[in-house]
Amino acid sequence: MKGRTLEKVSSRVHCGDNLSTMTRLPDGCCDLIYIDPPFFTGRKRSITKGSGSFSDRWPEGLESYLDFMLPRLDHCHRLLAGHGTLYVHLDWRVAHYARVQLDDIFGRENFLNEIIWHYRTGGISKRWFGRKHDTLLVYARKLGEHRFNVIREGAFRTDGLKHDTDGRPYKSTRKGRLYFNSKGPTLTDVWDVPFLSTVSLERTAWPTQKPLALLNRIVHASSLPGDLVADFFCGSGTTLVAAKAIKRRWLGCDISKEAVRITRRRLTSCHAGCHAHPEG
Repeated sequence: MKGRTLEKVSSRVHCGDNLSTMTRLPDGCCDLIYIDPPFFTGRKRSITKGSGSFSDRWPEGLESYLDFMLPRLDHCHRLLAGHGTLYVHLDWRVAHYARVQLDDIFGRENFLNEIIWHYRTGGISKRWFGRKHDTLLVYARKLGEHRFNVIREGAFRTDGLKHDTDGRPYKSTRKGRLYFNSKGPTLTDVWDVPFLSTVSLERTAWPTQKPLALLNRIVHASSLPGDLVADFFCGSGTTLVAAKAIKRRWLGCDISKEAVRITRRRLTSCHAGCHAHPEG
């Protein structure tokens, strides 16, 4: 695949080992990469209403997991354009180990954020505080050249907030009116996005599916129309659906045939103008 034009490597979903797929891609071809790799849970997950399962078991322990991740993170660095950004989605089990790997690969100076995705789900622990967040580690290929679009949403949490005759929010101070942006506060690095419930209409059969609202934020913040957005652990394809909906090109890969089937079905049913291709 090396040497093909960007048009030929985009708008595809590949079924197979992502390391093989990444090796064949040209340098700097991706504008945004999001990956949601195994979390080192030690569990085997069954595919709901589908066939088969996938394993997140590592019999040889943490070192084997980190050995698995290292070449894939290396390729993420190679594949990103100079203005590109990487998001690595993990949780409390290995996020700190991945942070060390990423600092070595990208350089500590290119670290952007540790985003906390906070959610509320069932289950209450009686031995520690409930673990109700995931961690997204965000790195620029080169700090200062990376794409970033400010996102504003939600409401200001300010007592005494008023609105003028034009509807602009403000509060009164000793120096006069202090105006707030009418589009709302800027998004920070703690995100409250609801987890997908078991009865959500957005649900597919994929057990580790992430909410579209979460990936919408990422794609909006770190890409522009026409950019190539890649997800090399694409699962149910939420990243690709988010990219396609706002006119980004997309590239996905998963080792599970069932995941690729679900992804292609979702891409076919969403409204933008690209189509999933067979394995390349």
